Amino acid sequence: MRIRTTLLAATLAALTAAVAVPALAVTYGVPDGNAHPQVGALIADEAYSDGTWAYCSGTLVSPTVFVTAAHCGEPGQTTAPVSFSSRYEPGDRLYTGRYVPDPRYDASQSDPHDIAVVVFDKAIADITPARLPAAGLLDRMKDDGTLSTATFTSVGYGSLEPVNGPGGKTYAYTDTRNRASGSLNSLNKAWLRLSQNPATGDGGTCYGDSGGPNFLGDATSNLLVATTITGDSACRSTNVDYRLDAPSAREFLGRFVALP
Repeated sequence: MRIRTTLLAATLAALTAAVAVPALAVTYGVPDGNAHPQVGALIADEAYSDGTWAYCSGTLVSPTVFVTAAHCGEPGQTTAPVSFSSRYEPGDRLYTGRYVPDPRYDASQSDPHDIAVVVFDKAIADITPARLPAAGLLDRMKDDGTLSTATFTSVGYGSLEPVNGPGGKTYAYTDTRNRASGSLNSLNKAWLRLSQNPATGDGGTCYGDSGGPNFLGDATSNLLVATTITGDSACRSTNVDYRLDAPSAREFLGRFVALP
């Protein structure tokens, strides 16, 4: 049985001391409904102990290509089933495709190339794919001053905000696509870090959202600029995302989809 909360210790050591666990759900947000039908969930081959099925999130970026995180896969995995239901239930339609992680992915690297695609044999004709960013978009926004005031929308199927109890934090999964709004924390050559601090009105990601999208703009946006990779253990501080406008991600994605 795959684990939703695997710790990527080496990857995290290469980030910041405040980043402690892979961000696998949307916190301090709302149900997404049909706002982002191109966002889907990777579905496990058997239910978890709580009866839920989704273990990671991702985004359709062409009729045949779904983008997620490399750490969502298991060694030797070659296929993955994807659901685009806004709330997955057993029996809902699944699209199974070829699972392909970036071959450069290594959790010990400071730039881990933590990206993968699911490639479908047949086009998914009834869902409009998300748009991908032009090369260096976020760098240009940083240079012209618009990045610091930008809004980002995170979407995923993971846990809701954790609840403190006698035994520690409890994470609730509902197999539901949710979204939250966040703001800029920082930017470097590989990572977009977003604030998800509810004290400042931000929300973000948690366990179950890995591979899911971070759209540039409000809840109506479908411009996918980064994929969720990790975050803090309380799911209330920082959402760390892999930039899709950076050369490393574009080199991999360009093998599967036309880039702007």
